[in-house]
Amino acid sequence: MLSHPIDSDACYLALKSRDARFDGQFFTGVTSTGIYCRPVCRVKAPKRENCQFYAHAAQAESAGFRPCLRCRPELAPLRNEPVWSTEDASKMLASQAVKLLGDAALAGDDSSVAQIAAQVGVSERHLRRIVEAHLGVSPLQYLQTRRLLAAKALLTDTQLPIADVALSSGFGSLRRFNAAFSEHYGMPPTRLRKQGSEPRITMPQEHGSIQIQLGFRPPYDADALMSFWRERQLDTMEFIAPCAESMPASSHFSSKNESRGLIRSLCVAHQGRWLSGWLRCSLDLEKNLLRVRMSEAFAPALPLLTQRLRAAFDLDADPAAVDAALHSSFDAGDGMRVPGSLDGFEIAVRAILGQQVTVAAGRTFTQRVLQTFGEPIQTPWPQITRCFPTPQILAQATPESFGALGIVKQRQAALIAISRAVASGELNLNSPPNPLRVIEQLQEHPGIGEWTANYIAMRALRWPDAFPAGDIALHNALGLRDEKSPTKRAKLAEAASQAWRPWRSYAVFRIWAGLHRSSNHSQFDSCSRNKYLG
Repeated sequence: MLSHPIDSDACYLALKSRDARFDGQFFTGVTSTGIYCRPVCRVKAPKRENCQFYAHAAQAESAGFRPCLRCRPELAPLRNEPVWSTEDASKMLASQAVKLLGDAALAGDDSSVAQIAAQVGVSERHLRRIVEAHLGVSPLQYLQTRRLLAAKALLTDTQLPIADVALSSGFGSLRRFNAAFSEHYGMPPTRLRKQGSEPRITMPQEHGSIQIQLGFRPPYDADALMSFWRERQLDTMEFIAPCAESMPASSHFSSKNESRGLIRSLCVAHQGRWLSGWLRCSLDLEKNLLRVRMSEAFAPALPLLTQRLRAAFDLDADPAAVDAALHSSFDAGDGMRVPGSLDGFEIAVRAILGQQVTVAAGRTFTQRVLQTFGEPIQTPWPQITRCFPTPQILAQATPESFGALGIVKQRQAALIAISRAVASGELNLNSPPNPLRVIEQLQEHPGIGEWTANYIAMRALRWPDAFPAGDIALHNALGLRDEKSPTKRAKLAEAASQAWRPWRSYAVFRIWAGLHRSSNHSQFDSCSRNKYLG
């Protein structure tokens, strides 16, 4: 039995209303056409008796349906899976396996199911049994679907050569790619280049660039996300657009509707080498799309970069589930996302330099590190001239070089330790399959405590239930400022946060935005203190 059964009647009602809040939560296979669609597809709704509903695209393809060329299932946000915990070993294993399968599909390598089983420490047979129970398809079918949909997106949105599309999507050869594509979709890959899909919405051309688009579920509080990033913006590396209402007449973005976005440089490790380039991202809140243009240097790593972009903008969030869980504690915040990252190592460095100082001070220290160790880069924008330093570069830095920037010894040690761990591959900070284990690993390094590890977990590891219980702003919002013991404050905050599980990361960002209800500011009474503190 599947871990998330589908309510067919509810799905059909959502399909008829084209409700974007259900995008990616299910797919509709239409038996009369052999096509499967997203709930937001603009074609005439099929008859109820012709509809079959699936939780994942892989299930629809396994049943013999082909992806719609109009609504493009490859653009849909990923389904919101239940957050696993250590109390459910089967769900934890399935979640890790699905994450690794998705990574293998997007990393452009040819990882096998046997290799993935070895990574999670089980036999290939047991992995197959767990994944089939969780997803309704075999690991190989899920992996194949993710690769084919990634290839379909590249074929439709880019002009990359077919051979490059095949390799970028994880197929070992062009022959294997052509065979799989023709078998699953009933046509050769070249036909997509000839007929395409809906007319593309173009963006102003920049020389030597690639354009992609990614979907998300509304509502989306873009201004809150951009405000958070703008407050931490690093000069020479990134530019965060103003909100739509204050956008100047002369802008890097094509319209007020797409003005919420960023331009930045980036270095990405891919198959043993570093790719450096630029990205320009803009949120289209009318069509629920993130539109991205990037330099051609990223072409070999497009599926991987797509995953990073989805994480950075929190595109796969299910705002309906999050808002319902947090509504009783917050006056506002519907559609708020957790600001993610395109580079987990960068977030770790920012977190270390932001320990026990103001946001402005943390930004100043990080700016110094960027200017001292960052690599120069050429971009179409004169204000974007540097890439954030790679872990290999900072791993070779000396304590004295950090000390010259005003960074204290404890943070010097933490920066060097984390840089070496990431550079060696010991630590994975880009959405790993087991974030709880990575939180433990982080705290094993010098200078990395509970607050820093959980901050990294929220933004880099994409763990929705992270909670920095020792955060002073959380204590103030919860009315704990008069409690003298930091340990007791943290325990009380941890106890209060149980009502927000499994979305505590989202609650933290709402508190930092000042949205916590005043009615909840009163301190715990003595009975509550005794209950929670023993």
